[in-house]
Amino acid sequence: MAEEGPERENGRLASMDSIESRWVFQDEENSGDDESDDLPLGMRSDSEDEDNGEQRLIRTGPRIDSFDVEALEIPGAQRHDYEDFTVGRKIILIFQTLGVVFGDVGTSPLYTFDIMFNKAPIQGREDILGALSLVLYTLILIPLIKYVLVVLWANDDGEGGTFALYSLICRHAKVSLLPNQLPSDARISSFRLKVPSPELERSLKIKERLENSFTLKKLLLMLVLFGTSMVIADGVVTPAMSVMSAVSGLKVGIAGFPQDKVVMISVACLLVLFSIQRFGTSKVGLAVGPALFVWFCCLAGIGIYNLLKHDTSVLRAFNPIHIYYYFRRNSTQAWVALGGCLLCATGSEAMFADLCYFSVNSVQLTFVFLVLPCLLLGYLGQAAYLMVHVEQAEQVFFSSIPGEVFWPVFFIANVAALIASRAMTTATFSCEKQSTALGCFPRLKIIHTSRKFMGQIYIPVMNWFLLVFCLVLVTTFGSIYEIGNAYGIAELGVMMATTILVTIVMLLIWQINIITVLIFLFFFLGLELLFFSSVLGSVGDGSWVLLAFGAVVFMIMFIWNYGSKLKYETEVKQKLSMDLLMKLGSNLGTIRAPGIGLVYNELVKGIPAIFGHFITTLPAIHSMIIFVCIKYVPVPVVPQNERFLFRRVCPKNYHIFRCIARYGYKDVRKENHQTFEQLLIESLEKFVRREAQERSLESDEDGESDFESDNSCSRLLLGPNGSAYSLGTPLLVEYRSTGKEIMEASTSSDVGDLPTSDSGISDAEQGLEWELSFIHKAKESGVVYLLGHGDIRARKDSWFFKKLVINYFYAFLRKNCRRGIATLNVPHTNLMQVGMTYMV
Repeated sequence: MAEEGPERENGRLASMDSIESRWVFQDEENSGDDESDDLPLGMRSDSEDEDNGEQRLIRTGPRIDSFDVEALEIPGAQRHDYEDFTVGRKIILIFQTLGVVFGDVGTSPLYTFDIMFNKAPIQGREDILGALSLVLYTLILIPLIKYVLVVLWANDDGEGGTFALYSLICRHAKVSLLPNQLPSDARISSFRLKVPSPELERSLKIKERLENSFTLKKLLLMLVLFGTSMVIADGVVTPAMSVMSAVSGLKVGIAGFPQDKVVMISVACLLVLFSIQRFGTSKVGLAVGPALFVWFCCLAGIGIYNLLKHDTSVLRAFNPIHIYYYFRRNSTQAWVALGGCLLCATGSEAMFADLCYFSVNSVQLTFVFLVLPCLLLGYLGQAAYLMVHVEQAEQVFFSSIPGEVFWPVFFIANVAALIASRAMTTATFSCEKQSTALGCFPRLKIIHTSRKFMGQIYIPVMNWFLLVFCLVLVTTFGSIYEIGNAYGIAELGVMMATTILVTIVMLLIWQINIITVLIFLFFFLGLELLFFSSVLGSVGDGSWVLLAFGAVVFMIMFIWNYGSKLKYETEVKQKLSMDLLMKLGSNLGTIRAPGIGLVYNELVKGIPAIFGHFITTLPAIHSMIIFVCIKYVPVPVVPQNERFLFRRVCPKNYHIFRCIARYGYKDVRKENHQTFEQLLIESLEKFVRREAQERSLESDEDGESDFESDNSCSRLLLGPNGSAYSLGTPLLVEYRSTGKEIMEASTSSDVGDLPTSDSGISDAEQGLEWELSFIHKAKESGVVYLLGHGDIRARKDSWFFKKLVINYFYAFLRKNCRRGIATLNVPHTNLMQVGMTYMV
């Protein structure tokens, strides 16, 4: 088996792009074009990437790839326009936005002051003003200015989160470690690359620096993995914190209510919460949206009541000088209290990660005109109550509720806490799906809970995984004060990763003024590092448990990405030589049985080595072979009419095609195998017709050059031994062959089923009809999925750490993740598998 070595940069694998300059033989350059260029663009095979080292090579201009040409002919899809929604639909979206996006940040008044004053007890009324001023400006700086006014605009066509930012960066620069990018990917209508601007030169320098530095690519990926692991850790601590803080109100409503019963009730609430997760965000969000609207109204109403009744002087806290006074009086304790102050901004990342199908404008307007005013009033009211009742700093929210409405508000607070928990769980599901699509997380079963909106998903394994760790967290710590320490670490980890990624987006994509970018980076990263230094001081109090959990998740993602990258590189290095297939002939050295064989592989170019196992192991191979590559591109959604790209592999009488099925990381793959086959065959027929049309146009343009091209094509396309199948299924010969030659290439049993020669039809049209008839007959004979089950093992001379990671950790993840068979939903009667082990 011959091997083709991939191109290398700095000793590492690099992708081969068809838009780059190529090497050709000198005598070919003198004659104008090489032999393969005489073929129609759709008929050039993968063999054109191979070089003959025995002749002198020279560099030429960019080569046009058939995938690029085919992608150009596909019309762009229409964007989803939120402005087309009716008034009723907009009202429903507002309620869903409240129920999904703002649940987490909306419940922060339940515990923020409790945690702050537990860390730094109140020494006087001035401390209340200083703590309130800290909370007010934290809310204004982080959720409002950073996220609502800046970060939300860095969404990837409506999708948020750390992996959406990474996908956005990958779309503009080749920073992905998997070298399977193609120029045709940029033809997808949802790429939407930015038009050049005066800042383009700086952007191009940053792009070049990122693309040429393997270290920067690795650091960028590790930053994204770190941020994602913190999101998942946040999905564990948010339900525990929100539910327990809400249930703790029983200690205010019922004198002497024990803490252990609070823990038991919290456990019961969490079990109910994660059990209803499967009903979907759209349904539950619409159901609980009005409840959260009532919750925000309660926050505002109670805040106004306490302000008017107790002390309106707390409005002085809008003067930031009180923050300075607070730190001057309580330097160390004020610094420790920052960890509790940050909790007022919890849920800021959820606003971004849970964008889903909500528009940016709807999230911004809802936050500015409803959520933020209610939160500010709620905190002002609590501070006003504390100015009179300094001794009731514990459970201050529930203590400040008027006695007449205590139990209704307590009930609404618990409902809001459950909603807040769902918001972060939904964000966790979204991040996990994005990371899976981009090759950074093992495949898990994903259930789409909405037929209208693709972002509504439910991942059973992740759901129960989060539940188990939530219960462990609640039963182990049993107090919101210790859980609050862990909460701050998880939130800050995501915030810092988002700040750095958005800075790269500003430089690379938005191309805005460098001064503005530096102000954003240093101000917000410095602010978050200040908060982070505060929460790190409480790691010994139990926060280390969450850090350990995040580290485990990070290692899972890193090991999966590392193993997947090694597997892909090895498949590229061991792909079959085109010369080998040409020597085997159109029958591939075996019997060609009627039917279509779909060979699944991950390569976008070349013949996968697993195909060699098929043709050497099986007594017969199908009359038509299609190499299918399921590829995720760095866009949220690929329109259906841009899903498939085709290319002909080998000469025409081999009947071997390559198909790249492109999906976005937000795409729903719910089609069954019959639907997928139908779509694939229809796309193949369109490709064949377009190919014939191109050839016909070339023939009309220049008869003499067409004659020379035909001679070369005839030598290339005519198969050995009359191009006939051993089992009687004819192979299609060249367009220009006469009707007699075509009839001789078939057996008597097939003549009645195939089109007969008609002198009124041109040779090109007759050849097209013959090939389409051949495709239909192959489809009627059946479609079989040929899957290669490839495992990787570390070489014996590999270093110990690599053996440990590949042979044990990565192997364990592959064994327990969702198999490709389940993802494809293929019945066993239509399935054939061949195992292969790659040594890496």
